[in-house]
Amino acid sequence: MNDETGQNGDSQSRAGGQIPGSSGAHAFAISGPMPSAIPVLIAVPHAGRAYPGSLLERMRNPGFAQLRLEDRYVDLLAEGVAKATGATLLVAHAPRAMIDLNRAADDIDWEMFGRGASSDVGSYTPGRRARSGLGLIPRRLPGIGELWKRRHDETELAARIGGIHEPYHCALAEALTGLRERWGAALLLDLHSMPPLTLRGGQSAPEFVLGDRFGVTCHGSLVGSAFSYFAEMRRGAAHNRPYAGGYVLERHGAPVEGLHALQLEIDRSSYLDSRLAEPGRGFAAMAHLLTGLVRRLAAEVAALGQLDSALRWQEAAE
Repeated sequence: MNDETGQNGDSQSRAGGQIPGSSGAHAFAISGPMPSAIPVLIAVPHAGRAYPGSLLERMRNPGFAQLRLEDRYVDLLAEGVAKATGATLLVAHAPRAMIDLNRAADDIDWEMFGRGASSDVGSYTPGRRARSGLGLIPRRLPGIGELWKRRHDETELAARIGGIHEPYHCALAEALTGLRERWGAALLLDLHSMPPLTLRGGQSAPEFVLGDRFGVTCHGSLVGSAFSYFAEMRRGAAHNRPYAGGYVLERHGAPVEGLHALQLEIDRSSYLDSRLAEPGRGFAAMAHLLTGLVRRLAAEVAALGQLDSALRWQEAAE
């Protein structure tokens, strides 16, 4: 990874990747205490706001599309929580409009490209998410339609994968492995935001959605602890519906190996203003709420790590 490293006391910050078309802007930054203070990594893949001018010029409705595509200011929430808890923090600066870090590198809609399907990248048949318009490079949004004025070039795609997608996921995997080596287990909290949900029949819509790929990417005790916390705080939460988690969880969650991954979607109206554009009156309260959640989960993960270590020692002795 092509990084720049700086240290302030026992805190370390590294910038990695490159945003194509920018003047050397890094694609992401990872920071946290060294050694780690808790076995939790908070990742924010969809809040990037470093838009190259060439990208904005190609978008049909850049201002509106940015608001819809971004997990607006979730990175600021995550920064506050990481500072309060000592969690490791990975924040993408590259915008989702350029490349979606929660999609597989071959989940591509090749109709977006002038030359059609590539023989080197992806497949001829787009994946489910690409068919919906939200593949590796988003194509369209409900209420907006097509996002781009013209088709893309295959060389641009390769640059985005090589400069943003690959180094981001390598950094994420490396950081999780380091946490597991220190604590015996590690938790990835993949942080997102969602438009306010609506339910039929007058039911109250949940403020949060926890996703674990239907029990695949995270130990059940951690999921249960998160739901208990939200219940104690009198905040509504749902499980896996309508958001179960995407490629990030699929790639990095491996509970049998001590790597737990949980996606958390937050209702944007809970911390943004009425336009869902800027931090609102609920921002500080949301950061405080998430801080409590991370502290509770950190203790649970540390306990799991100790149990796993004890079991491994027992097996070795036998």
